[in-house]
Amino acid sequence: MSNTEAVPREMLCEAAQGAASDIEMLAPRAVPLGGPRAMDVRRTLPQRQRSLIGAWCFLDHYGPDHVRASGGMKVPRHPHTGLQTVSWLFTGEVEHRDSAGFHAMVRPGEINLMTAGKGISHSEFSTPDTDVLHGAQLWVALPEAARHIEPTFENYRPEPVTGEGWTLRVFLGSLSGSTSPVTTHTPLLGAEILLEPGATLELTTDPTFEHGILLDSGILHLDGHSLAEDHLAFLPVGRLSLTLTAGDEPVRTLLIGGEPLGEQILMWWNFVGRSHEEIVTYREQWQAEIGADNPPGSPAWNTGDSPRFGTFPPGQPAPLPAPALPTTRLRPRD
Repeated sequence: MSNTEAVPREMLCEAAQGAASDIEMLAPRAVPLGGPRAMDVRRTLPQRQRSLIGAWCFLDHYGPDHVRASGGMKVPRHPHTGLQTVSWLFTGEVEHRDSAGFHAMVRPGEINLMTAGKGISHSEFSTPDTDVLHGAQLWVALPEAARHIEPTFENYRPEPVTGEGWTLRVFLGSLSGSTSPVTTHTPLLGAEILLEPGATLELTTDPTFEHGILLDSGILHLDGHSLAEDHLAFLPVGRLSLTLTAGDEPVRTLLIGGEPLGEQILMWWNFVGRSHEEIVTYREQWQAEIGADNPPGSPAWNTGDSPRFGTFPPGQPAPLPAPALPTTRLRPRD
């Protein structure tokens, strides 16, 4: 699965010695969530220069958003293929509903992981009693061996690991003696880290992993290098450890990581596939299922005995139609 398995330990140690100079900063860009009048999010992955960190292929960071003024999160039913969505909130609450039959509330300190597999559709709405919405949504690209599995959903509330001036919550993978039971299909890491002013946290890291550190708030130094708020710091394979030090303000950051996927993916709109033809088919099937382009009964309507993206209960807001495909051929990336 990983393209780093054959790297000798000596080379990893050499890489670790010069790792501090390998920090790459990825700046966020503002994106309206669900349309031009929707809540803005700050997107740090994918970037033109970097599509993946391990199997992590997408990171949106939003808030603190004052829902009564902005309208909050309003994302009607929309499709996904070939990925897992990871929802992690700092404040507020979001109602999740999907075509696999799962209905859940996304709450602070809990991971909600939806596995799209061969295809799923879901909706996300901030709840009426939410005043401030603040958190992150991330996607994980599924490897070839798992990308056509049946869709499902998991929820987990990690117990915090604490030390002098710091708190760590591991929601995916393992770190500092804490392991998440949530299902992943490639080696992954996801954790929220809180630091009190002036606190330092030294972490032992897997040298076969790439890592990313998103600074949500505060003043943070990574191995002596200052991180900019809302930016994502990328760390290549080879690191045996990293040191986080807070300035004179409390810090909240997300740490993600994983073995390099070692596969090319093609990501367009909400679909992860492997070829232009796959994406075209997914779009046709979604449009047909919601009655946007093709009527029910068209060749794109069914995959096997049921619609690829499942069914939704009645009385829900209208689903989002897919945007038009670009005029040029879509190309995979890694």
